[in-house]
Parts: sequence; structure tokens; C-alpha cells
Amino acid sequence: LIFLRHHIDDGLKYEYLTIENPLELWQNLNDRFEHLKAVVLPKALNDWSQLRFQDFKTGSEYNSTLFKIVSQLKMCGEVITEDMLLKKTYRTFHASNMLLQQQYRLHGFAKYRELIGSLLIAEQNNELLLQNHESRLTGSAPLPEVNATSSNFRGRGRGRGRGRGNGRNQNFLGPRNNNSMKWKNPDIKQRQKWYNPGQSSKDEQTQNKKRNCNRCDMEGHWYRACRTKKHWVDLYQASLKENDKRI
Repeated sequence: LIFLRHHIDDGLKYEYLTIENPLELWQNLNDRFEHLKAVVLPKALNDWSQLRFQDFKTGSEYNSTLFKIVSQLKMCGEVITEDMLLKKTYRTFHASNMLLQQQYRLHGFAKYRELIGSLLIAEQNNELLLQNHESRLTGSAPLPEVNATSSNFRGRGRGRGRGRGNGRNQNFLGPRNNNSMKWKNPDIKQRQKWYNPGQSSKDEQTQNKKRNCNRCDMEGHWYRACRTKKHWVDLYQASLKENDKRI
């Protein structure tokens, strides 16, 4: 009784809520829905007679519709054999596929699933063949490959510096006029400045770090970056004015 009430529709649960005998509940459901076979059978027979393989775009659509009709016929007590399924498929091929239909007949399929499997495989292969054909016209040359140098130039030129380019990108573009020919073969220092504009400033900072600061006479930094306390700076400046007194 719990199993029956769990699987029936919610509207039927309230209708048969007072019935406690499972046999009585089953008989009531059978009396109510027994006429469905007589209602479904004429429509299923009509759909079976009108079913044609040529009316469907793909084999999978035909296969799902076929088994839907077959399940309705079996529910109503009709017997559908493998031979009936094969004949239904063979006889409803399109007229343009007459030769293909004869080839499938000569293959001698014993079960419908073998036939529909071959049809689905052939359909998939034909779709791939059409896609490869439409991707490029017959006799046309393939698309040229992208120049690796130009793609490399575009990839490296993004987000570095300003203007038209810097470093190797500028040499790749080549000289724009006669005045730029002097950059073609620069010396080592000039080439470093051309490829790495910030390298010269770093070298100058390194040289300044080796010298003592003019503000506090300490090593490791230059005058503009000096963070020594003011009273120490004043003492050092006073020591410079009074050479005889070493503070």
C-alpha cells in the first residue's frame, strides 16, 4: 500500500486516501485507467503506419520516435518483431537513396539495433566529410601561415615603453630615414642605452653609491636620497668649516 501511494499522482493520493486494502486500491486504479489502451492503440497504429525514415533529418530523431511508438503498441498488447522494424526502415528510405537501401539489405542485418548503428555511424562520417569540404573550396590553396617574426614582434611590443616601440622592436622596424642610420651599428654603451633605456640611470646610481654623500659623508646613497637626521647633518657641516675641531 505504501509503494502504490508513493508512485501514483498527487491528485490520486487524496482521492484514494481512505482505502487501506492494497488489492482494493489496485483494482480501483485498474478500472479507472483500463480504457487508456483502447484510446492509445488507434493513435499508435496510425503513427506506425505514417512513420517514414525519409521524414527525419537525422537517424537519432527517427530512432527515438520509432521506439516511442513501439512502446505504446507493446503497452496495448501489439507484438512488434525485429523483422517488422527492419522492413519499416528499409521501405521508408528516400528514393534518392535506393542504391544505399539495397546495400543495407544485402548486408543481412538480423537485428534493428545493428542497422540503426550502421546508419548513425555513416551519418556522422558524412557530416565530418561535409565540414571538411566546406572549410576550404576544392582546388583553393590553404591559408598562409602567420610570420613568426611579426607575431613575435607584436607579442613583445605590448606594454613596454611609449611611442612607436623600443629596444628590439625599433630595430625590427628598421631606419625610417637617413638620420636614423647611425643607430644601425652603435657602440656597446650606446646600444645598451638603446635596448635598455633605464640601464644608464642604474649605472649612474651605482657610481653614486660608491661615493660618499655630500650632505652627511656616509656611503651607500647620494645627496638627493639622504635620510640622515638634520642635527647630524649640521654637525658634519660644522666640522667642514672648523677643520681644527674634529667633531
